[in-house]
Amino acid sequence: MAALFGKRLRRSAMTTAVAAAAVAALSASQAPGFTDTQNGRQSAADAAPSPGDSATGNSPYYTDLPDLNSPTAPPSTGPGSPGGTGTGANESGIPATVLDAYKKAEAELAATKPGCNLPWQLLAAIGKVESGQARGGNVDANGTTLKRILGPPLDGNGFARITDTDNGAYDNDTTHDRAVGPMQFIPSTWEWSGRDGNGDGKKDPNNIYDAALAAGHYLCRGDRDLSQSGGLHAAILSYNHSQEYLNTVL
Repeated sequence: MAALFGKRLRRSAMTTAVAAAAVAALSASQAPGFTDTQNGRQSAADAAPSPGDSATGNSPYYTDLPDLNSPTAPPSTGPGSPGGTGTGANESGIPATVLDAYKKAEAELAATKPGCNLPWQLLAAIGKVESGQARGGNVDANGTTLKRILGPPLDGNGFARITDTDNGAYDNDTTHDRAVGPMQFIPSTWEWSGRDGNGDGKKDPNNIYDAALAAGHYLCRGDRDLSQSGGLHAAILSYNHSQEYLNTVL
């Protein structure tokens, strides 16, 4: 899904216990520095759906996460789980503007799609895996990344093959599509899922407010209830159809 940032490791699927511990660690860890180098490999996918079946064409994502040593228990995903307050250790290491974008997306979805029960922590977990929280909060005051975050060309070399759909407008590539921005949308998906999250009249995949809100709507498609494990797992797999990706985000 996400861009290939720096060093990537191919890992086998995590055990259930490790996956449970990952939620807190994804939020509590300080995002590492990222580069645009593309020398890693895609993590193994359990299935290969068509590009339209995922937000980012199942492009590679960052799996070299910090040690899972957070002392904080992972938040519950069942009924009665914490809402939008999000105070405490689970905010540690998330840049303020990026965190604000996640919480505003959660608040809007709570109003427009209350049955979805989207937690901001899910957006934070995806944002961590996809771009290290927009490269550690490297955004301007409006939430737009200071440098474009681009995935590798989706040329079929280890992942999906998606020929150019946007004439390079979003990804500066007129041959193949690339995943774009802090939440790593492919251009064809952004065309219908893009949102204006900061009220500036534009839908920009490079803006964390726009991208977080778009990701929230994408995850909430089909009347999913993310407070239930079935809906939660289906939503994450729709973003990148890989069991390893599901485990890492969880």
